[in-house]
Amino acid sequence: MDLALLRTFVTVHRAGSFTRAAALLGLSQPAVTSQIRTLERQLGRPLFLRQARGVTPTTIGDELAHKAAPHLDALVEITETGLDDESSLRSLHLAGPPEFTAERALPALTELTGEEGQGFALRASFGNAEETLEGLAAGHHDLAISTARPRGGLLTATTLCDEMHVLVAAPQWVDRIGSGLRHKGAHALEDVPVVEVHESLPFVSRYWASVYDCRPAAPGTVIVPDLRAVLACAVAGAGLAVLPRYLCAAALERGDVVALHDPPVPPLRTYFLVVRTGTLAMPHVARAHEWLLRAASGWA
Repeated sequence: MDLALLRTFVTVHRAGSFTRAAALLGLSQPAVTSQIRTLERQLGRPLFLRQARGVTPTTIGDELAHKAAPHLDALVEITETGLDDESSLRSLHLAGPPEFTAERALPALTELTGEEGQGFALRASFGNAEETLEGLAAGHHDLAISTARPRGGLLTATTLCDEMHVLVAAPQWVDRIGSGLRHKGAHALEDVPVVEVHESLPFVSRYWASVYDCRPAAPGTVIVPDLRAVLACAVAGAGLAVLPRYLCAAALERGDVVALHDPPVPPLRTYFLVVRTGTLAMPHVARAHEWLLRAASGWA
């Protein structure tokens, strides 16, 4: 069987579209379509069901992808690493949300790099859940950290850890609110500005829905697209914020910010460690996957 046909097939399977696969492969869409039809004729079975938007693999298509993809990935790795240069390192491409990846995942994985580790080079990129999972499916990343569990059989997700969310503000806001929060709940916070990562107030809205069973009344006063900047603004007194505890723990200990509420069941967000199905057969991916799971057991 022609390896070029298999490579095209796996790319279509991951991309879910002939058009996207053609762009990834640097081919025309008719060329990709022709290669898939050739492979289907050779196998005597259809591999994809054509739909209005993209394609869906048949059962045979899924089975072939899960068998062939790890071996094709290994061949690509060999060609990228080189056979003659013994000093060259495999590259592990990691993607995930910027704050969690920078504060948690990268410090853990750097222990595996260099001569004293497992001999792989580390490359990281940041993005939201949709971006990282799309990049992983398309083969741009080896490992992804996501707050969304992927659907289907193309990607395999393992629960990495839960993060606890904390409602915080600078101490001067506690003095202004007084005892009202205890008695009035969310109503006592209606006049307090909000610091968030997006105009939709994703962290504050999730906290309000979970703890107060309502929507936040105050609009976002400061919007910055990084939780570390949200913390800095909260410390400076810009308003209240909802932050992962791991990110604001040191600020809480120093008294730079104060927890405004201690609910019996604090809101949680789950992180998943995601790989393309079958790629855990690749030693450097498996090692990084195992190492992150082990590190996560101590993050709580």
